[in-house]
Amino acid sequence: MKKGKRARVAQSEVLTDMYEWIAPCHFGLESVCKREITDLGYEIVSVEDGRVVFRGDAAACARANIFLRTCERILLHVGSFTATTWDELFEKTRALPWEEYIPRDGRFWVTKANSIKSTLFSPSDIQSIMKKAMVKRLGEKYKLSWFEESGAEYPVRVSILKDRVTVGLDTSGISLHKRGYRKLTAKAPVTETLAAALIMLTPWKADRILVDPFCGSGTFPIEAAMIAADIAPGMKRQFTAQSWGIIPEGAWNEALSEAAGRVKEDVCVDIQGYDIDGDVIRSARANASAAGVGSMIHFQQRDVSALSHPKKYGFIITNPPYGMRLEEKEALPELYRTLGERFTALDDWSMFLLTGYEDAERYIGRKADKNRKIYNGMLKTYFYSFMGARPPKRPREN
Repeated sequence: MKKGKRARVAQSEVLTDMYEWIAPCHFGLESVCKREITDLGYEIVSVEDGRVVFRGDAAACARANIFLRTCERILLHVGSFTATTWDELFEKTRALPWEEYIPRDGRFWVTKANSIKSTLFSPSDIQSIMKKAMVKRLGEKYKLSWFEESGAEYPVRVSILKDRVTVGLDTSGISLHKRGYRKLTAKAPVTETLAAALIMLTPWKADRILVDPFCGSGTFPIEAAMIAADIAPGMKRQFTAQSWGIIPEGAWNEALSEAAGRVKEDVCVDIQGYDIDGDVIRSARANASAAGVGSMIHFQQRDVSALSHPKKYGFIITNPPYGMRLEEKEALPELYRTLGERFTALDDWSMFLLTGYEDAERYIGRKADKNRKIYNGMLKTYFYSFMGARPPKRPREN
């Protein structure tokens, strides 16, 4: 789990050694999250269903929260163990060194527990028993019979898979998909983390055209613009661990300074977002402005039937409607047929679309080159890849 001796929680003490951090992410998109973490310079410990575990120091907490686009939060790995009875869960939770993380005035609780294919399956019972075990441990260590819990928040998240319990302290608080820019949303939105991960699954780069003909609140175009300009997604928000004594304030300041220094002010892109609803387009413009990329994206009220572009080798990346209501489903064949026709008319373009519509390929008129199952919240969807021709390589400058 770590190397060296842990630093204990005190007035001026911080995490000084290497620790394991857990980055939960969308199922099926672990490879994208892993690549991001590797690019930040951290060692990958393991890649599992829906999460990537990596090793890093206190600065890793700040940098991961601020820079990672595709994970849901960052957890400090407190411990893992096997438990098949409630007594075992209590005793093994009690055995964890909670006092090394949570001060005597800390506010702590089990904010989320999930259990898959395990003997212990009741989330509320898991939360209650683990809270009691934490109280027991900390009461013994701090010689307290009652906790004021008036200090910083220390939310705990627990996952149990096949009786293996993984316990983590949530350093992020509000999910990392909450970048702080999306004040207004269209119905059935794609989260920012999912949009970023799907964009990063494609070969799109900042020098290629990108069009989203069903842009809704603008998430795909905005995330693409932020990637192009290297704008860190966590620059404009706060994190729970910023109030912890164990993560030094300097780590956050340095990460924010690094993020500010990486922004490409002069990046040139062709990113466009269309939607048939004028109110939705106005919301998308407001969101893009809040994200600092308003000048990088052209939003326009336009039906998919008007989709066109004179240049070659562009990208469509989109989340078209897939009929949550019966009256919407009746319109889907014509909508996807029109999308397929407009895509075919574009010159050597590629198209990537996330949809739960089972007949998407049929009405688009072409079988996808790749098809990846993705869960958008609780909805089963598919990420279809229709690959176009690659542009010729540019001659190297002498």
